[in-house]
Amino acid sequence: MAATNGDPLAAAQNPMAVRGFDRLLTTQRPVVLAHIRGIRRRHPNDSPAQTIRRLERHFLSVVTSSGAGVGAAAVVPGVGTGIGLALTGVETALFLESSALFAQSITEIHGIAVTDPDRARTIVMAMMLGQSGSELVRSLAAQATGQAIPRNRFWGDVIARNVPQGVIGPIADRVKNVFLRRFARNASTGAVGRLLPFGIGAAIGGTGSHLLGRKIVASSRTAFGPAPDAFPPNLEPRPRKQKAIRANIS
Repeated sequence: MAATNGDPLAAAQNPMAVRGFDRLLTTQRPVVLAHIRGIRRRHPNDSPAQTIRRLERHFLSVVTSSGAGVGAAAVVPGVGTGIGLALTGVETALFLESSALFAQSITEIHGIAVTDPDRARTIVMAMMLGQSGSELVRSLAAQATGQAIPRNRFWGDVIARNVPQGVIGPIADRVKNVFLRRFARNASTGAVGRLLPFGIGAAIGGTGSHLLGRKIVASSRTAFGPAPDAFPPNLEPRPRKQKAIRANIS
């Protein structure tokens, strides 16, 4: 493994770290479908807009509690800096996985089946980058297709439907480079904040994760626009399998 000399950007761009990011930012589609169907099964009368609101609240709850939990654990007697940093790594992985599940769930509700890992990762990373991510993917998509993307077109729909398969890989790589630089900078400062004593770390960890989560929620709305009027047919909840009951034969 190449030395990083404590440089968070070099560490993030290490080939093994990049492969780890790729796995965390790509949720298997069956998992996404099962997640949405589970929510619909519990709330059968919800509209697509109401389901999206539930997804947003759940996502924010998960990332906020995990961020605060790491900050709180770091101040427990016997938890040193090394363990605290390890916990921060776990929280980072959870944040990325939660972001991927949320982003791909929103995509599916809008009727867009993202089966290509590069497209899925591009959407997730662009959401996490916020406005700059939106502008970046619009610019890259325009370069790839040779046509300017109208401002009234939602960028998530363009990436998911209109960019040719042959060029989505290079677009994903460009977005990843920007994302890793931003992520390395934010992760290094965030890790220090989570390790501050007297409960301050918990406040910074939870608040920081919540703010970034809200940024991703806002990005998801600009990526795909208003919720559709109806769910795609493949998101209909499936009945739970009933265990066969054996009759007692005397």
